[in-house]
Amino acid sequence: MRIVIAGAGEVGTYLARMLAGEKQDIVLMDENEENLKPLEGILDLMTIKQSPVSITGLKEAGVPQADLFVAVTPDESRNMTACMIATNLGAKKTVARIDNYEYLQPKQKEFFAKLGVHSLIYPEMLAAKDIVDAVKMSWIRQWWEFADGELILLGAKMGPTSELLDKVLKEFSKAEVPFHVVAIKRGTETIIPRGSDTIRLNDIVYFTTTKKYIPYIRKVSGKDELPDVQNVMIMGGGRIAVRTAQYLPDYMDAKIIEQNMARCVRLTELVDDSVLVIHGDGRDMELLKEEGIRNTEAFVALTGNSETNILACLAAKRMGVAKTVAEVENIDYIHMAESLDIGTVINKKYIAASHIYQMMLDADVSNVKCLTFANADVAEFIVKKEARITQHAIKEVSLPKGATIGGVIRDGVGLLIDGNSRVQENDHVVVFCMRGMIKNLERYFN
Repeated sequence: MRIVIAGAGEVGTYLARMLAGEKQDIVLMDENEENLKPLEGILDLMTIKQSPVSITGLKEAGVPQADLFVAVTPDESRNMTACMIATNLGAKKTVARIDNYEYLQPKQKEFFAKLGVHSLIYPEMLAAKDIVDAVKMSWIRQWWEFADGELILLGAKMGPTSELLDKVLKEFSKAEVPFHVVAIKRGTETIIPRGSDTIRLNDIVYFTTTKKYIPYIRKVSGKDELPDVQNVMIMGGGRIAVRTAQYLPDYMDAKIIEQNMARCVRLTELVDDSVLVIHGDGRDMELLKEEGIRNTEAFVALTGNSETNILACLAAKRMGVAKTVAEVENIDYIHMAESLDIGTVINKKYIAASHIYQMMLDADVSNVKCLTFANADVAEFIVKKEARITQHAIKEVSLPKGATIGGVIRDGVGLLIDGNSRVQENDHVVVFCMRGMIKNLERYFN
């Protein structure tokens, strides 16, 4: 598959590295040669110094033969223009990074699709939605809904009071528990578990379940003592913070602490009157105390500095905050954040890459997500007629090692499954696998 990526910034570079590892035909183009230099030695990746809005440059990059053209420069208008030109040159699919929420309205998306911009991504908006999902429950590390909440993925860290410690997973099938363990993060290792695996202290365990059993998982995970989130304090007033404040449920009270006075004035125009905007340094412990951090259940650090966000979350935890969320854009710091027990880590590169990744799949995939802490992905496949997965019971299908089925959505209803279950045509099947395996799983669902 030939994929051309325009823009060697954070998102473009991460996406290029990820796709190059899957032996795709990747071309990365950027006007700034300095942005391209770190990637010049990567196998299966070509770099070209060209403008994304130059017809000559796009032709040189092979856009007329491209299966997918991705424009992720910092300039929204250039991304849109580049996609329009790429479609006119012959690219089969295009995706543009944007920062204007209005473009995502169905009417506008249809308009842009006719012009040749087939898909739009707004990483800051996607990040804000992930943050809101994370703070809805103080005891979870990651939360994701399939089919409007019919099936739930959640990740939780196993503390000393968890009832699941030292339990062998095959015991759960005998007990008919209302969840399925789909992944375990243990130290730096990610495990797609089998029946013989055991849950240990400090594991981050990823479950699939249905909404009515969430309280049960909270109980057996030993998290009943953690408070529910009513008050949220946000450090940093950028675009993600604005969207987060807008998406928070009505029952939550929010405060945004921003160091730049001009930005504070702008924030008062962007957020609802119920959101308190505070001019100050979120690293100032006295300020945080004055603003009631000891009565705050969730602290979200969204400055442009990963180290600052991690340290601020650690300070908030020491002051009694139950739930912390840190934006960590430096991928090298993600494992450090985990080892320091930062509750939830948000990374725009992972989020954007997940949404772009599904564009290159041949199977009918409605969702793809990279699990931030774990070296694993989750995808929602829609099963085609006479697909290989429908021919036998799940235990007889022989999925590759490192992959497991977390559940099925059938006729809009979430179902947990076991080895004797059978998948049917048009089912939405939620599959978990080690990073980079999704493309290899397509043959089971086509």
